Amino acid sequence: MIHDVGHSPLLVTSCWFTKLPDKYARIGISRGTPRGQRGFKVYRKLAPGPWFNTVEPVEYRKRYFAQLDRLEPQTTVDELVALAGGKIPALLCFEREPPDEAWCHRGFVSAWLRDTLGLLVPEVGHEAGGIGWSHPKLPPALRAD
Repeated sequence: MIHDVGHSPLLVTSCWFTKLPDKYARIGISRGTPRGQRGFKVYRKLAPGPWFNTVEPVEYRKRYFAQLDRLEPQTTVDELVALAGGKIPALLCFEREPPDEAWCHRGFVSAWLRDTLGLLVPEVGHEAGGIGWSHPKLPPALRAD
């Protein structure tokens, strides 16, 4: 089981539009990428399916976890770390950072990696807001303390 070392997480989540320090490698996990941005990589295996904006949170969770169940968690982390080239992978999608209340799949990624590998994957700048099933970008009805 992998655990974070010290105060520096192995992976983090964030929004495409959040300015990140240079220690982070911007890696898109959304279905698309924003126009006009540069300096990022894409990891499509974590992008949600075509149903992503047509289902309610409980169905979204069911479908997304069925997708995640087809991935090997450690291989996924290893690939993300390799893509980051020595920096901390920041997994990005479009929903704005807290306090924006729109939920998104990056909270589910945090929960999946906590459940499967024991990883602590916080939202950049909102580390106190929770990780795993208490990640601030999870749908409120699906968060756990």
